[in-house]
Amino acid sequence: MRTYLDFEKPVAELEAKLEELRALAASGEAVAIGDEVARLEAKASQALRDIYDNLTPWQKTQVARHPQRPHFSDYVNQLITDFTPLAGDRKFGEDEALLGGFGRFRGESVCVIGHEKGSTTEARIKHNFGMARPEGYRKAVRLMELADRFDVPVISLVDTAGAYPGIDAEARGQAEAIARSTEACLNLGVPNVAVIIGEGGSGGAIAIATANNVIMLEHAIYSVISPEGAASILWRDTTKAQEAATNMKITARDLEQFGVVDEVVPEPPGGAHRQPEATIAAVGDAVAAALQGLRDLPRDEIRTRRQQKFLAIGRNL
Repeated sequence: MRTYLDFEKPVAELEAKLEELRALAASGEAVAIGDEVARLEAKASQALRDIYDNLTPWQKTQVARHPQRPHFSDYVNQLITDFTPLAGDRKFGEDEALLGGFGRFRGESVCVIGHEKGSTTEARIKHNFGMARPEGYRKAVRLMELADRFDVPVISLVDTAGAYPGIDAEARGQAEAIARSTEACLNLGVPNVAVIIGEGGSGGAIAIATANNVIMLEHAIYSVISPEGAASILWRDTTKAQEAATNMKITARDLEQFGVVDEVVPEPPGGAHRQPEATIAAVGDAVAAALQGLRDLPRDEIRTRRQQKFLAIGRNL
């Protein structure tokens, strides 16, 4: 069953009427409704395009958080063959919010790391809503070091509101783990490509997104803090999250202009959750092109380009 966002109400009403007409046609209780169905389909499609062509930053935030948006496991299932997940940081334990392993992407061996939010209530609880603890980032470091040792490119799929802020996570060194993971990204001698597939929140995102190429889906968001968090700090009022989102420049097009992301992948009308397979395929094409551009570079050149890319952010504004 499709979940509609508040601003999609006009589309929801049209599609509800469409479902009623289709049900009548299937039961044989209606005649000659083909023209009406076609008219409503065209009207719903146009309404959806009009809405999504003019989304505000806050509405994009809602789309990026849509529960039916494709998650890490969906990307792995469609893009990666022979995937072998690896667990544990060899220091404390396993973290289900940040998953990773090795497999083949279009015939090439790759290491894949990413946040998993989960698609059901049980899965969301299991994966802690994609908010990783220190052991998740230490696992990411372990996988990146393995990839570097065996000359395997790294693909990161980012979808988190941020690293888990719980007392237990802080006690085990959350900030240090994020810093070490960011450092591991910067020091890789193999190409790494990061894709912001939903939310890219704070250090929890940058810990695996410090990559040669950063790709972002059209309706994803990427920021140092959530709009609610910013509103709480600036105005001590979380109801001003919409105002915060507008001023924070968290959308893909804004970040592309600032040089924070290198490429924006368009989403189907209505967002990635309406056509997940097409979205995942488009992401696969973008990742393949990015890896191809880095494939023949020497290790030192790959490392230098990555470091210079991040040092250059904000210098030419």
